[in-house]
Amino acid sequence: MKVTINNVRLSFPSLFELDKFKKYSGAFLIEPGQKGLAELEAVCEEVGKAKWGAKWPAIKKELEAGGKMLIQDGNKKASQAGYEGMLYVNASNSVRPLVLDRDKTPLAAGDGKPYAGCKVNAIIDVWAQDNNEFGKRLNGQLQGVQFVEDGDAFGAGGKAADASDFEEIADGADADDLA
Repeated sequence: MKVTINNVRLSFPSLFELDKFKKYSGAFLIEPGQKGLAELEAVCEEVGKAKWGAKWPAIKKELEAGGKMLIQDGNKKASQAGYEGMLYVNASNSVRPLVLDRDKTPLAAGDGKPYAGCKVNAIIDVWAQDNNEFGKRLNGQLQGVQFVEDGDAFGAGGKAADASDFEEIADGADADDLA
C-alpha cells in the first residue's frame, strides 16, 4: 500500500547508484508526532491486518521485538548522526526510484541533491513479507523521492561547489600565476 511521507530527513541515500545490496535505497528520519506519521502507522496496521488477519496483534509484537517493523526507533542507532530521538524508515527497490526537485524536474546524480541530511518527500509502498528464507517483517519499497530543502549534511554528503566559488582565470595565465 503506497504512502507518502513528507518533510523527512534523508540518510544513507543510494538513489542514483545501486548500494552494496544491489538496490536503490534510503533511510528517512521522522520526528515523533510529525504530521503524516499517523498515516504511515495506519498503513502499516492495514498491511499487517491484510496479511495476517486475526494473528496480526501477536505477530506485530514479535516484529517489534525483533526490529522487523517498517518504522524503527532511532535511539537504537543513536551513534548515527541525526538518529537520536527520531524514528526512521528504511526503503529500497531494485528499480531506480523517481528522483525530483521541488518543481518536479528530474534530478541526476551530478545535481548534488538530494543528499544525506536534506529534507525530502518520499513515496514508499509498504508490504508484508512472510517466507522461509527471510521470515516475517514489514518492508518499504522506495518508489520516489522529491527534494524539499537543504539541511545540515550528514558525513561527507552535501552540496557541490558553485561556479561563483572560483576565481576567473585570465587567458594566457599559467600554473605559476595561480599559486
